[in-house]
This record gives sequence, C-alpha cells and structure tokens, in this order.
Amino acid sequence: MAVAESEKTSTDTRKRRTITQRDARLGLWLMSPTLLVVLVIVIFPLLWSILLSFQRMRLIQIGRADFFEPLTLANYQRVLGSSAFWSSLGTTFIYTFGSVVLAISLGLLAAMAVRQPFRGRTFVRAAYLLPYVAPVVAVTFIWKTMLNPQFGIVNVIGQSLLGWDEPIAFLSQERGTWEVLGLEIPVRTALLTTIAFEGWRYFPFAFLFLMARLGAMSGEPEEAALVDGATPWQSFRFIVLPQLMPIIGVLAVLRTIWTFNEFDDIFLLTGGAAGTNVASVQIYNYLTVQRNVGAAAAQSVIMALVLVAMLSVYLLILRRRGERV
Repeated sequence: MAVAESEKTSTDTRKRRTITQRDARLGLWLMSPTLLVVLVIVIFPLLWSILLSFQRMRLIQIGRADFFEPLTLANYQRVLGSSAFWSSLGTTFIYTFGSVVLAISLGLLAAMAVRQPFRGRTFVRAAYLLPYVAPVVAVTFIWKTMLNPQFGIVNVIGQSLLGWDEPIAFLSQERGTWEVLGLEIPVRTALLTTIAFEGWRYFPFAFLFLMARLGAMSGEPEEAALVDGATPWQSFRFIVLPQLMPIIGVLAVLRTIWTFNEFDDIFLLTGGAAGTNVASVQIYNYLTVQRNVGAAAAQSVIMALVLVAMLSVYLLILRRRGERV
C-alpha cells in the first residue's frame, strides 16, 4: 500500500514538473519575438560599438569593417588624453544638473498651480503640454528667432523697457557679465540659455507625473494642518512634498539619463559653439568632422560608464534613505 502511494506521488510530481516545463517553453516561445527584436536592435549594436572602440576605424572603412581587426587601446588613450573630452564632460554635468533641476522645479510649480479647480483649468493643463509635444525643429527655430541680437523680441523688450545698453547674443556669446547691486558677475550666457530651453521644453513631462500624484493624494491632512495653524508653505513643505519625493526621484533618474545623452536640442540651438560643446556633440564631431569612428565609439562607451556610475550612486543613496525611513 505504501509502495502504491509512493508511486502515485512520484507520478503526480512528474506530471506537475512536465506541466511547469511546458508552460516555461510556451513562455519562451511567446517572448522570443521580443527577445529577437531586442537582440537585433539593442544588444548587437551595443556590442559592435564596444568592439569598434578598440579598433582603428575610419568612417570610410565602416562599409568593410571586420570583426577580427586588431584590437588597441589607442582610441581610449586619445579620448582620455584630450582636453576637449574633459571640457565637454564638465559642460555636460553642468548642463544635465541645471536642466534636470529646472525641468522638475517648473513641473512642480505648474502642477501646484492647477491643483485646485478653477474655470479654464482644462485649457491651462493642455497648454502646458505644448512645449513637449511641439516638434523640436520648430521650437528651436522660434527660440533662435526670439533671442536674435538684431531683431529678436527679447532684445527689443530688453533695450526698450529694461534698459539694456546693447543687445545680448544669447546663443552665440560664451561669457557675459550681469551687474547685480553694483557687482559684475560673470555668467556663461549660451550655456544658461540652453539650460533654460531644456527646462522649458521638458517641464511638461514632470508636470504630468506630479499632477497625477497630486490628484491621488488626500486633502484631509492639509486641511487638518491648516486648522491647526500651519501656513500654506508649512503644509506644502511637511505634508505635500514628502509624498511627492518618490515621484521626483524617478523623474530625476529619467531626466538625468535623457539629458546626459541629449544631442538634438543643443545642436539645433548652438551647434555646440559658445561653450555648449557637450559630450554628445563632441562624439558627433569625432564621427563627422574627424571621421574617426573608433574614437567616437570609445567616447560613447566612456560616457555610458560615467552615466551608469552616476545612477548607481544615486540609486544607492535613495535605497539607504528608504531603509532609514
């Protein structure tokens, strides 16, 4: 009797194992088209770029590139030994940090401004999305026209109403001075302008996330705080903002990844001139001006590693902060 029960249990186990294996094979078959697409579109180009970074490859040779070309570290030595790389890396850090902070700050202000119902709120919400959904070529052309030192409306208003002595070349002037309380403060004009454009163009992305989170929050804690005598700022600082911090953290990670690799916005505005030569533009120059595919691939790999290191540190900080809480 015991033997029969043991055999029955063994048979049931084999059946369950067979069903599990069959389900696993079915899952792999269903996932195979997606895995194939990812392999062809993402993994293979990534591995090829890494391989190219170790080869002496010119743009004219790319059509007959050989996977078995001799490997060398010359491209990395050239990139890391170039002052242009370190300059572009520093500019990229400033550009990324300023753009991310500005975009999230503007998104938070916009979300708080339309939090309470009012007449025309739907129209205002839709209008907020225009910078994000408009074609980048169109919005960069508008900004270049508005900021033109000869006929741009910004300089016309500045000279006629704000008392500017002369027009400001916002997109072609690398450095300028702002006079504040009698002190002349040097500023990087073109870089600050591109940061302002980046914050304006992508604040709707942050606005959508933050508005959704605000809509899901209960208003009772804020009402209780106001009854207890808290000011609106204290209510925002100690009740609303802590609930928004997880969303702000996600936004910071996403915008850092995208802004760190940003190319089209800054290239269309300045072409990388006037102190706005970020890393992506430098890679483009390696590829098109110097026609050095190997050096361009090497700098791409280095930038990817820098970005991974930055995000790893940031996520580690968030995890430790979450564990303390």
